[in-house]
Amino acid sequence: MVEVNNNNNNKGSRNGHISHGHMAPASAAPLAFYNNLKSWVAAISDVVVFIIYCIGFIIQDLYYIAFGYPEKELKTDIALVTGGGSGLGRLLSMRLSKLGTKVVIWDINKPGIDETVKMVQESGGFCKGYVVDISRKEEVYKAAEVLRHEIGDISLLINNAGVVSGLHLLDTPDHLIERSFNVNVMAHFWTTKAFLPKMIENQCGHIVTIASLAGHVGITKLVDYCASKFAAVGFDEALRLELEVLGHTNIQTTCVCPFFIQQTGMFDDVNARWVPTLNANDVADRVIQAIKKNEKIAIIPGYCKFLLSFKWTFPWGCVGGLLKRLVPDASPHGLAQKSLLSVYKKVSSAKNAVMTATPTSALITDISAAYKDATSMTKAGTLLIKRSPSLGERVL
Repeated sequence: MVEVNNNNNNKGSRNGHISHGHMAPASAAPLAFYNNLKSWVAAISDVVVFIIYCIGFIIQDLYYIAFGYPEKELKTDIALVTGGGSGLGRLLSMRLSKLGTKVVIWDINKPGIDETVKMVQESGGFCKGYVVDISRKEEVYKAAEVLRHEIGDISLLINNAGVVSGLHLLDTPDHLIERSFNVNVMAHFWTTKAFLPKMIENQCGHIVTIASLAGHVGITKLVDYCASKFAAVGFDEALRLELEVLGHTNIQTTCVCPFFIQQTGMFDDVNARWVPTLNANDVADRVIQAIKKNEKIAIIPGYCKFLLSFKWTFPWGCVGGLLKRLVPDASPHGLAQKSLLSVYKKVSSAKNAVMTATPTSALITDISAAYKDATSMTKAGTLLIKRSPSLGERVL
């Protein structure tokens, strides 16, 4: 009898019943199916909404291309331009002042600051300059407080300052690699953290990152520079996305990626083919245009967008061959730089031997003495000697 009862119970279980007449949880399978169906519907709906949004943005962009992008006024802004004592920073300061923008410049070069301020003021604009080493976050935060009290809240931040060593990686002193990252990307963190809170509070602001096409492709002799500019491009993109996610859509960001620029002191002697080096005035005009139109990314020249697509489309052999031919040598006249490196090594060995450190002025004299023939020194070499207390960097 016991065996019969067990068999009967098993049959009841197979029929959807359990002992004592209770029903088995047969609804578990339909519930799992319903949850899976719900997640699939949600995913498909999200994809459809995304596609609709993309179509909308594409139509909007085509409309702007056909009829022109809307441009904002900059006459009520207070702009901070890092590296404004020379080169592109000075040109941007001049253009902004003509648009009615109050301009503040930060630089490590006091004579350059004074010259830029004088040029802006002579043209009828407002400009004030401060000596700030943006690679030092303490100086950035302190100068930001002074600026806020003396002038007001920055609404347009242009992270323009940059340095380059122009040497092969194994020939580049460690401190120059650190300097490249500290100026070219880490400073962007300090300046943004200093001014973004007030932009959010005022619900108005624009952060501009002057990066480079070297922030999208690698170039020989520019390993530290390219790496820092890759980081700057990533900084801009991640910051833009974060601001959108947090709902701060009234804070704009723009990333500017130009090819090598003439007459800024950084790449005057670059050996480039196929794509001509850029005129600094043309680049400055394009940057102002990108700011006024709230462009997210500005590739200069524009047709390089097509060349960049090669990187993810073709094998590395094709990409590497293109880059080697496009920029055979980013710093072909490295005599001055090699001399600086030898002096650096000499000072390092002297320190290791517990000797008195050579003053900076003596180092510069030694470098100058290495060139009895003035014709053997390039513009870049002259710039290095005049403006390079950190031994080897070229400043934008």
